[in-house]
Amino acid sequence: MRDEEFTLLGRNPVTEAFRAGKTIDRLFVQDGLHDGPISTILREAKKAGVKPEFVKKSRLDEIAGNENAASHQGVIAYLAAYHYSEVDEILEVAKEKGEDPFIFILDGIEDPHNLGAIIRTANLAGAHGVIIRERRAVGLTSTVAKTSAGALAYTKVAKVTNITKTIDELKDKGLWFVCADMGGESMYKLNLKGPIGLVIGNEGEGVSRLVHDRCDMIASIPMHGSIDSLNASVACGVLAYEIVRQRLNG
Repeated sequence: MRDEEFTLLGRNPVTEAFRAGKTIDRLFVQDGLHDGPISTILREAKKAGVKPEFVKKSRLDEIAGNENAASHQGVIAYLAAYHYSEVDEILEVAKEKGEDPFIFILDGIEDPHNLGAIIRTANLAGAHGVIIRERRAVGLTSTVAKTSAGALAYTKVAKVTNITKTIDELKDKGLWFVCADMGGESMYKLNLKGPIGLVIGNEGEGVSRLVHDRCDMIASIPMHGSIDSLNASVACGVLAYEIVRQRLNG
């Protein structure tokens, strides 16, 4: 379900949002439209670093809702509930605190309730920030903000176009990376101290292969029940607090 307060329908509202410097999470444009106002929106999107998603008119009608189907004029945008930070700003938080960086990297979380819960965990576990994927992932919607129970106001979240590239750049700055995977080694046997990035994958598919291969450690969470997996936000919390335990024990 879309957040009414953060959804812009129509060419003028979307154009003015870009020109006012609003943070646009996602931009949907009807495939095949190339007139002047649409070209203007695409130019503004390019300047803002927003990649448009070209979709069929039926998809826009679905997003807008039947009662508003005529008002989207071939373009819909989602505003972010909060502004995004840069990855370097997250590292700066760790530096200011005199701590080894501890960052959550989310590879395609799609459920806003999961993202909100993960941001809340990041704050409580002392992580310095969260990095999310730009495409095929939920952004900072009002549902995310509400689910984070206030943590979003205190936790930096960066959005990047390429998770693997970001991991490589952070490796060059001294971070190690661990991802959750049932086929990995027990998290209790791994050394999770020092500068670390905790990678959590998509709710259904897990961590993508390219991201999985970039990780230095693959951690499994011991399971003793009748089912074989945890909710993404719960798995994140379990692994995060094993990292906290090891950091506290020096």
